[in-house]
Amino acid sequence: MTEQSAVRYEKDADGIVVLTLDDPTASANTMNELYGRSMEEAVARLESEKDSITGVVITSAKKTFFAGGNLNKLQQVQPDQAQEIFDQSQAVKAQLRRIELLGVPTVAAINGAALGGGLEIALAFRHRIAADARLEIGLPEATLGLLPGGGGVTRTVRLLGIQTALLEVLLQGQRYQPAAAKAKGLIDEIVPADELLAAAKKWVLDNKDNDAAKAQPWDQKGYKMPGGTPSHPALAGMLPAFPATLRKQLKGVRMPAPEAIMAAAVEGAQVDFANAEKIESRYFASLATGQTAKNMIQAFFFDLQQINSGALRPQGVEKFQPTKVVVLGAGMMGAGIAYVCARAGLEVVLKDVSLEAAERGKAYSQKINEKAVSRGKLTQEKSDALLNRILPTDNPADAKGCDLVIEAVFEDPSLKHKVFAEIAEHINADALLCSNTSTLPITELATGVDRPKDFIGLHFFSPVDKMPLVEIIRGAETSDETTAKAIDIVQLIKKTPIVVSDSRGFYTSRVIGTQINEGISMLAEGVHPMSIDRATTMAGYPVGPLQISDELNMELMYKIRKASIEATERDGGTWVVHPSEVVIDKMIELGRSSKLVGKGFYSYDENGNRTGLWDGLTEVFPVAEEQIPFEDIQDRQLVVEAIETVKCFDEGVLHSAAEANIGSIFGIGFPAVHGGAIQYINGFEGKTGRGPAGFVARARELAAKYGDRFTPPASLVEVAEKGGTFPA
Repeated sequence: MTEQSAVRYEKDADGIVVLTLDDPTASANTMNELYGRSMEEAVARLESEKDSITGVVITSAKKTFFAGGNLNKLQQVQPDQAQEIFDQSQAVKAQLRRIELLGVPTVAAINGAALGGGLEIALAFRHRIAADARLEIGLPEATLGLLPGGGGVTRTVRLLGIQTALLEVLLQGQRYQPAAAKAKGLIDEIVPADELLAAAKKWVLDNKDNDAAKAQPWDQKGYKMPGGTPSHPALAGMLPAFPATLRKQLKGVRMPAPEAIMAAAVEGAQVDFANAEKIESRYFASLATGQTAKNMIQAFFFDLQQINSGALRPQGVEKFQPTKVVVLGAGMMGAGIAYVCARAGLEVVLKDVSLEAAERGKAYSQKINEKAVSRGKLTQEKSDALLNRILPTDNPADAKGCDLVIEAVFEDPSLKHKVFAEIAEHINADALLCSNTSTLPITELATGVDRPKDFIGLHFFSPVDKMPLVEIIRGAETSDETTAKAIDIVQLIKKTPIVVSDSRGFYTSRVIGTQINEGISMLAEGVHPMSIDRATTMAGYPVGPLQISDELNMELMYKIRKASIEATERDGGTWVVHPSEVVIDKMIELGRSSKLVGKGFYSYDENGNRTGLWDGLTEVFPVAEEQIPFEDIQDRQLVVEAIETVKCFDEGVLHSAAEANIGSIFGIGFPAVHGGAIQYINGFEGKTGRGPAGFVARARELAAKYGDRFTPPASLVEVAEKGGTFPA
């Protein structure tokens, strides 16, 4: 054995070998070089001592069982390293396969999270026992643009069958708590954490003479794949629908990982185990060396980890733990905010102008709970406790003792000032003052309170109970302590916080506005409306700009524009007319402003369901004989959002690439395949170049064809010319 090892090897008096995963160089076990060497030595020793071994148990000394692949290393690999990645994947599999074929009972004792590589290790063991604790089990590689490259595809297909493995484990990368993982068949047993090792050893001793416990089902005579192989008539009839269903789910977006997972599963099911693992390794190498995985790993692992770890929180401020919150306004936003606060254990006072309105707001929480109870996701007892924490009221005095205020009334500065004034004398003297607004400058709103340093913006997204992001906006006088407290609140209610500085539209509203306006402006150019929305969703956006405009209401868009024009001129600037304005104004003139009025770019039935694009749309905005390329429709929206994001950095609105990326994905639907607005620039793959240089070249092409709004900012050009990444 080497002097330093990531795998401890211990044999007890019963001949049971316990392999304990414990990397001394890191806080979590990962598939790094030390693990590879250590596991190779452990496997070789198992083989040499095989005759004296009763069974093998694998567990971990870390809080997590095993964290998976080394993502830092995967971020660095290039296409010319595909063979190297293939070989590494095969080496990991070979070690696990040798354990699998030892001919003795084997048990994985899962003491903590087993995601990705952790579950792949466990799947190579005949019996899997998990501790009865809050831990996650699953193969989430698809969410990082990868596939399980340590045997995960090959084994889940053989364990569960192609259909179940794809739909319930692989394609969406679901994470399961132990009870759900057991129900799916990923683990076999759940025991109290302090009995885990004893239970694993007991299973070995109970099965030491049981031949069925000494080999995996797929290595035993007479094995049949659950649901059949692709050649089985029942499955063969269903398989052709799989790619079509996937394409429908992805809305035509080219996402390499789900496609590769499906191919590896189906192809691997038609060959023997060894060749199935080779197929899996080839697809893994293809994904790992591609740009999409790098984009998604950057956003959903590194950037998200940086934000959720509190690395961007102002230091030196004691953690804020509010106990009682008053939510001002019980409309859709206020009702949603009240629900997430009550769910987090806070006592909630939900205030509106009338008790009836406040009670309607509380009913929103009741409706969510009823649905959860009916599905078995919430007990009636917990539902009752949550609802009892919400007090609907029209009396400002009920705010007494509140250490947190979240205002969620209409976007009217005078109204916001009024509701804060009403409760000022009742709340705690040091209560945190928060305003939910999507566009109104926080510095101006802060003039309505007597403690502007304690005033901050919390921009929630609708529906609040589902949307994961909260954009925190610092006003000119907002203190670091207030910012830190706001971050604590957002994390308390299980949301992801990003912090931006004050400006009209902040970051998310400002940037999504450029994308929506760009899509709308194409109508005036004669681009077919169906092409606009279809190209947008195929680029990876959740909905097209015409559909979202109907949802947002063009009357509201007009009001925001009017306020922005007034603010620009008040500050001595000149408003630059956007080509989308003529389209919005025309739609309002025609009485087709939104889904709310039942008429917009789309038509709606009496129940508010879309029935298709409005028949008269192409008459009002005639379709040009020659259409612009689909790629231009997509790139115009992506590029204009990325440029506006750069401007937010230039103006001091944004301060970190992590917040820009996560904010753009979670808040405004920037395509996940690109890893966010800044990662899109840094990972850009263009015909004339890569990274910022390639992005700048493409932006200039678009500027020449469609207007100066695509001209790349000087700060980005400077980075591109130096061959760096943005921000510098």
